[in-house]
Amino acid sequence: METPFNDRGVSVTRNALSAAGQVFPLRDIVGVQVVTVPKNKVLPVTISVLGVILAIAGAIFSSPAALVCGVMLAVVGWLTWATQDVTHRLIVRTADGEREALMSTEREFVERVSAAVDEAKAAAVQKA
Repeated sequence: METPFNDRGVSVTRNALSAAGQVFPLRDIVGVQVVTVPKNKVLPVTISVLGVILAIAGAIFSSPAALVCGVMLAVVGWLTWATQDVTHRLIVRTADGEREALMSTEREFVERVSAAVDEAKAAAVQKA
């Protein structure tokens, strides 16, 4: 089997993992790990809280500019939260350390790549 996995620009062959312009020889790969990175909560909450405070201050002091800016900041904070994606990353461990090989919003795809690397490494060990 020459190319056990080839999908979305990622390929795993008998000899290497190629993803995002990086090539990792299978003999150098010690292990792979799928890591999930959740949404960032600090930035959107901070923006929204500052917006609400500014809107309240604008209402108290009868400042239309502060009220409008506060409402806009609160909306921007909400949009920042709503448009973020949970990302999944394939971390490749080598003797030199860990490097990110792949990032996707689809966990299933990253897990398939991980499984393909594990299968290719197992097949290389059987041949040796």
